[in-house]
Amino acid sequence: MMCLNKVLVLDLKKNKSAEVWPRGMVRLVNSCLGYLVAYPKMRHTDIRPTSSLTTSPCYSRACIRISRIHLPLFWALLTREATLCCAQTGCMRTPARPQSYVSLFRVQHRHPPLPEKPAPITPVPSAARSTARSPSSASLLTASPCRVGRRGGGREGRRRPAGCPSRWAAPGGRGCAARPPRLYIVAVPGAARQGRTKWRPPTRRARGRPSCRSCWSGTPTWPPSSRTSSADGWNPFSHPYKKMEYGKWELFIPPGQDGYSPVPHGSKLKRKHRSPERLKSLRIYESHVGIASPEGKIASYKNFTYNVLPRIKDLGYNCVQLMAIMEHAYYASFGYQVTSFFAASSRYGTPDDLKEMIDVAHSMGITVLLDVVHSHASKNSEDGLNKFDGTDSCFFHSGPKGTHQLWDSRLFDYSNWEVLRFLLSNLRMWIEDYGFDGFRFDGVTSMLYHHHGIGTGFSGDYNEYFGLHVDEDALCYLMLANHMVNFLHPECITIAEDVSGMPALCRPVAEGGGGFDYRLAMAIPDKWIQIIKELKDEDWNMGNIVYTLTNRRYEEKCIAYAESHDQALVGDKTLAFRLMDAEMYTNMSVLSPLTPVIDRGIQLHKMIRLITHALGGDSYLNFMGNEFGHPEWLDFPRKGNNESYHYARRQFNLTDDHLLRYRFLNAFDRDMNKSEERFGWLASPPAFVSEKHESNKVIAFERAGLVFIFNFHPYQSYVDYRVGVETPGKYKILLDSDASEYGGHQRLDHNTEYFSEEYPHNYRHNSLMMTSASHSRQKKWNNVKMRFARSM
Repeated sequence: MMCLNKVLVLDLKKNKSAEVWPRGMVRLVNSCLGYLVAYPKMRHTDIRPTSSLTTSPCYSRACIRISRIHLPLFWALLTREATLCCAQTGCMRTPARPQSYVSLFRVQHRHPPLPEKPAPITPVPSAARSTARSPSSASLLTASPCRVGRRGGGREGRRRPAGCPSRWAAPGGRGCAARPPRLYIVAVPGAARQGRTKWRPPTRRARGRPSCRSCWSGTPTWPPSSRTSSADGWNPFSHPYKKMEYGKWELFIPPGQDGYSPVPHGSKLKRKHRSPERLKSLRIYESHVGIASPEGKIASYKNFTYNVLPRIKDLGYNCVQLMAIMEHAYYASFGYQVTSFFAASSRYGTPDDLKEMIDVAHSMGITVLLDVVHSHASKNSEDGLNKFDGTDSCFFHSGPKGTHQLWDSRLFDYSNWEVLRFLLSNLRMWIEDYGFDGFRFDGVTSMLYHHHGIGTGFSGDYNEYFGLHVDEDALCYLMLANHMVNFLHPECITIAEDVSGMPALCRPVAEGGGGFDYRLAMAIPDKWIQIIKELKDEDWNMGNIVYTLTNRRYEEKCIAYAESHDQALVGDKTLAFRLMDAEMYTNMSVLSPLTPVIDRGIQLHKMIRLITHALGGDSYLNFMGNEFGHPEWLDFPRKGNNESYHYARRQFNLTDDHLLRYRFLNAFDRDMNKSEERFGWLASPPAFVSEKHESNKVIAFERAGLVFIFNFHPYQSYVDYRVGVETPGKYKILLDSDASEYGGHQRLDHNTEYFSEEYPHNYRHNSLMMTSASHSRQKKWNNVKMRFARSM
């Protein structure tokens, strides 16, 4: 193993150097977004970024703490010969000479059992430090924490003699516990000692994302977890943290019995595929890994990788949004009661399994977003951040201000600089360590206002968005988070879950906006539920439907969706369940008669999703299973259902059964997405709505050179129905919800060609006559069909 003769600790925040510590000192500090960095074989002139930062000579290596948020600035200050690489995988960041390399590793915290008594800390004899290690391993440097000897001399002259008291245990001495240094260290690649071949950095650049961060295990850096590793296992009391100034916490980790760190660098995964190019429009498949299986159990990352991702690709979605990835103690919380912000949930597998899943998604051209929860945190104090330092104000507001009344969770204090660093570091870790391509920020409305949106309605009046009721600290955090993500990773995407309609939330920070790329159009699913629940088909208001689908702020992109996970949860109903209800259990087989309820439900399900897709926004979202009208609701195991997993699953097998009508809805959803991929209406300018006829129940609009025609009348068909078009030419049917492959009655001839006329109609310069089929079989229920043509 490579030894550390001297350690030069630099405090970049204060722009000065700290003390020189003895070889092999193993200490770890969790401070604002800090990394632990080793620079071997670099002289002090190589690492001095400015003339104001003076350092002492370091003949072997120097250990530097850098702030994560200032990482690009730090790279710019360093010598051009510095190279970022990893001993486990050989990932390279920049070309460099073999003598200069950097290794970055982090500690992975776990949840240990409570010990019977604290374990003692004892120094390790020097003999235990000379054990050779494999060149391919990586660990923390370990040695006796005592400074003896002068700067010069050989290795033996710098070792602590037998019987020498420990510096950290001896009170009053230089560098004792009463005078801790500002930074402690360090992870380096393992190599042979005492005559064995020295490890050399690789010269081949790794495939995929040019960084070795895929090889790390992510944990928070401020403040650290209250549980650390010890030689005898995981013990929450053996090595307590010591609180320092500026929100820093100090932790001393002694070496294990073998003389090496008890916290090894365990990840061995190497990314193979780059992230997809930034998409012009998103077709998002909202997913939960744990329920992504027909079986009544918690599914795994592996299952999602090999069974669900191919389905998503086949359905034509180009983006997957992963929920409940951040570790949460309560499974039924849907991942929204986070306890460990820097840990990927272990319910579904290992961190490497998640990284592999993301890498496979990238190989399919699928963008992967994380549903990140920075609006609140679990109130758990044993395994969460609550009362971390014994008070209720370590991360959160103190008193009632720090508790959400409805969610029963803690609310962050965004005015605290260390909270900001903690959250910003969390975002960057998920991008750089795991390869996520962006975030969907949950609970943005709760963050933006002191009232958290509780008991408050939003009509669009500007007085509702600007005033003392706005949480400016939270708004500034969101702006800072979006600026950081966009600056460091311009390819990443951020989405705001905001129901209030805050102006400029999706405009660039440079313009004074919030910096998000998209916001969720949350009024659309509420409108569909209200219509289906309260109105008869004859009473549907076409103008109100169009207004809801098109009511969005100019040049602020929206993600439209007819339903999401909110509608699938127990206590609510999906569109399919509201339309067909109990008959889904008895009449979805093609061997049973097509009842009016099932016929109406299948037709409206397709039409609602398509008009939302085509008219509702700049991107589209669907929750897993809803594309084929998944029966039943979603209910996680809890006391109220006897801890059952029966409803915590997605029955994808229903679409594979050709005797069930679910396959019709699945096929229509696939072809709808494929058509958008071909013509790109989501990335096109907003549609021109030429008709919204109340008595005929017809909506017609043009977008991306296509003509969309929807007939929502429950029983009336039309022959030679005139529709206005701007582009003259020949039109043919491209997608028809009444086609037999989608469970329709095939009443339109797809070989028919429709020619435009120079006859102005509905403010369009041209028009054409569309011919529909005769009255439907179920006269009172059917003929809710759609025709969809393009100019030839």
